[in-house]
Amino acid sequence: MRANKSTFLMFFLIALAASTLGGCATGPETRLIAGPRMATVMSVREVVENKQSTGVGMVAGAIAGGALGSLIGGGRGRTVATVAGAVGGGYLGNRIESNQTTVSYEITLRFNDGSYGTIIQNQQPYVRPGDRVRVTENSIELIR
Repeated sequence: MRANKSTFLMFFLIALAASTLGGCATGPETRLIAGPRMATVMSVREVVENKQSTGVGMVAGAIAGGALGSLIGGGRGRTVATVAGAVGGGYLGNRIESNQTTVSYEITLRFNDGSYGTIIQNQQPYVRPGDRVRVTENSIELIR
């Protein structure tokens, strides 16, 4: 019984550390645009990126796999099944987490003063190259 308590404690501490460290990532720098500015859309590009692995998938998989493995057999066989389940679950959880992607859209603009800027947004934009737009702090408005 002592081995099961220490195994559970180890999995719990690993899960706690992974979930705490997972929130430490920072996103891209954002600069606000002062006042509305007129611009022409130069390009719209879809950007697909792999999500950065946080380790949470591996930890969750290891916990689930270890828990399922502990249900098999008894004595030394149970210990082997628990370890194998934890290793297999951790591997699977990591693979699942690392296969996730995010899609964003990069809109390149040429402002009326000749300067260029890029806006990245998560929603598919309704603008196309050549469109005239008004850019504010939190939106792009198509000018008709």
